[in-house]
Amino acid sequence: MAKDVMCEVNSCNYWGAGNKCTASSIYVVNNRSQQAANSAETDCKTFEPKV
Repeated sequence: MAKDVMCEVNSCNYWGAGNKCTASSIYVVNNRSQQAANSAETDCKTFEPKV
């Protein structure tokens, strides 16, 4: 498993210093009905907007 998960989405509740994700786990899914062929065809379901 990756030691550090990098994230540039500063509007996410889990965004931390140094662009590191602070979530305890990450959930990524296909955003199409078929298998993803590239990163643009995936979505991070871990995202929670900052309040």
